[in-house]
Formats: sequence, structure tokens, C-alpha cells
Amino acid sequence: MPVCSASVLYLLLLLLCGLLGGWVLSICPAACSCSGGHRVVDCSSRGLTKLPPGLQHNIRFLNLSFNSLHGVDNQLSHYAHLRTLDLSYNRLESLPPALPRSLWDIRAAGNHLRSLDKNDTAYHWNLKVLDLSDNELERVVFINNTLLSLQSLNLSHNRFWTVPTNMPHNLEIIDLSHNYLLQILPGSLDRLPRLAQFYLHANRFTWLSEGIFDDLIGLEIITLGDNPWACEEEEHITKLLRWSEKTRATVLGCPCYTRPICGQSHLPVTGRERHSARFTEPPLWVNNRSEGQDVQLPPRTVENTPNYQAKSPLVDSGMYQGKAGMNESGDHIWTSSTSMDSFSSHTSTTEHPRSLTNKPKLTRLYNEGCKLDIKTQQTVILSVIVMTTALTTI
Repeated sequence: MPVCSASVLYLLLLLLCGLLGGWVLSICPAACSCSGGHRVVDCSSRGLTKLPPGLQHNIRFLNLSFNSLHGVDNQLSHYAHLRTLDLSYNRLESLPPALPRSLWDIRAAGNHLRSLDKNDTAYHWNLKVLDLSDNELERVVFINNTLLSLQSLNLSHNRFWTVPTNMPHNLEIIDLSHNYLLQILPGSLDRLPRLAQFYLHANRFTWLSEGIFDDLIGLEIITLGDNPWACEEEEHITKLLRWSEKTRATVLGCPCYTRPICGQSHLPVTGRERHSARFTEPPLWVNNRSEGQDVQLPPRTVENTPNYQAKSPLVDSGMYQGKAGMNESGDHIWTSSTSMDSFSSHTSTTEHPRSLTNKPKLTRLYNEGCKLDIKTQQTVILSVIVMTTALTTI
């Protein structure tokens, strides 16, 4: 009987260690807020200069935006379940090396990136969204047959003079607005059959080569406003004006201010709701930062995680629908989609943070989850003590 009692007691202790061990591993880092079983982690606006300790190994969403990170070296490479990484508005001068290949969404807007080399993205086969807006990029290099899953590329508010060549072939959204673009080299747009939304407003185009957009067979929306078109050079501009009137795509900001909207597809396609990337004014600190001033970034609070997820280009393109829910992987998705009903020539797809009204609800859910974990722990400990006492008296 004593041997049996000892075996049962040993098994109970193993069970207790397993339960408590899992509870300990799921503790949220002190500098962050967590949800979704501690797999959705928001560490934004915490003044961090390095990666916070205590991150759970199987996290899926990590928001490190609006901190003071200069780099994270290889510290993120072992988070093999990570799907979304937000490093926006830090002090990075290059993308961190060895990022997890599991990533679907990388956000690095508002840093000091000057170039994107081929090795920075060569192995991200699963990547769907890449946001490098509001940096100092002058060139990007992509390798043929890489980034095959990439659907949305945001390079707005950078320093490009020409449209990048050899862009991933399955892109559906490209934002090159608010750059210094003067030309599109022949062949740059030859292999983008799925491109549906192309943002080129607020650049320095004066004219474009004839037929430059002819290979964009899937084009639905293109923005050409706020460019200094050479309207007096009829030889070049007449061909562009003729294309903008006859194209099946919707042209927002017709060249030479002929009309706000032109093209043959003024109405949405029947049975398909059209969504656009968001047009918003660039963040207030963009111009100040370019003048070398040290600008204090606006405060961000716990509600930034859902707000950040709500503005994904994947959401706007209709890939994720519904106000709140879960995708097929079990990740929480907060979404909001906007129909194309207006256009501003001084806008960008990069939004500056705004507070949401559902903060109390999120906080309440988080607190209830913490209380549930504590109650579960207390119940397990009490049960083991009672069973141990009973076995000891046998």
C-alpha cells in the first residue's frame, strides 16, 4: 500500500509541475500587455532599447513599435510561430537579420533604413505584407522567384528616383507615393499580372513612356495625382491622357488636372466590393525628422495592438473580413475595411496611430483572463494538498 501511495503521489506532483510550469511559461513580460493566451503581445511605446525578456516561445503577434530599438540582432530567430512583427518607428538602420521564416507580416515603417538588400528578404517565402514606408530608402534589391507569397508592398515616403525593378510577381498592392520618382524604366512592370492597386501620387513625374502600364492586366486602381506633369509637351502627355481615359482601371488624380477621376471603371465591379489601401495624411513627425530634429513621438497605449491590426493592407483588400474574429490559425483579427469613395493627392497609405473606443473592453477581458489563471492555479494547488493529505493518512 505505501508503494502504491508513493506512486500516486509522484504522479500528482508531476501533474502539478506540468500545470504550474505551463502557467509560468505563459506569463506576459512586465513591459508588455498580452492577449490570446499570451500569444498576442503588445510592447509598443514602452521606451524599450532591447527586446523584453520573458516572451513566450510560441507567440504569433509581436508589436514593438514606437520604442528606441537600434537592433535586435538574432534574438527573434527562434520564434518559429511568429506571424506578425511590428518594428515601426524605432531607430533601425537595417532590417534585423535572421527573422523567422514563419512571418506573414513585417512592419518597419518610420525607421532609418537606407537600403534593402537581397539577403534581407530572400528566405521569407510566407511573407504576405511588407511595410517599409517612411524610411530613407533609395534602393531595394529583390531576387527572382523569391517572396512568392508577397501581396502588399508599401514603400511610400522614401527617397526613390525610379520605380524598383524585379519586384515580386504576385504583388496585388504597391504603394510608391510620396517619393521622388521621375521615371519608370522599361520592363519594370512587365511581370506583375496580379497588381490591382498602384499608388504613384505625390512624386515628380512629368511624363511616362507610352504603353508603360499595358502589361498590368489586373489593374483596378492607380493614383497619378500631385505630380508636375509637363502638360505643354503634347507629344508625350497626349498619349498618357489617352491611356488614362481608355483604361479599364480607375485613375485617381488624372494627369494635367483634367478630372479628379478618369478611366472606364468608375463603378465597382458587380458582385465584388472594392477596397483600397487607406489614404491618410503622413504622420506629423515625418517632415520634422527629415530636418534632423529630435521629435517626441506621440504616446501610444494598450489599444494600439488592435488598431495596428485593423489597418493591414490585407484587411483593406478584403482578405480578412468581419469586425472581430479569428482566422484559420486561431489568431485574433481586428478588422475594418473602407470603400473607395474619395481621394486626396496629399495622402499616404501609412496611418499614424489613433486611439480606439474599445480599450475598456480589451482591458476587462485581459483582467478576467488573469483572474482565471490565478483561480486555476489555486484550485490545482488546493486539490493536490487535499489528495496528498488523504494519501498520507492511509
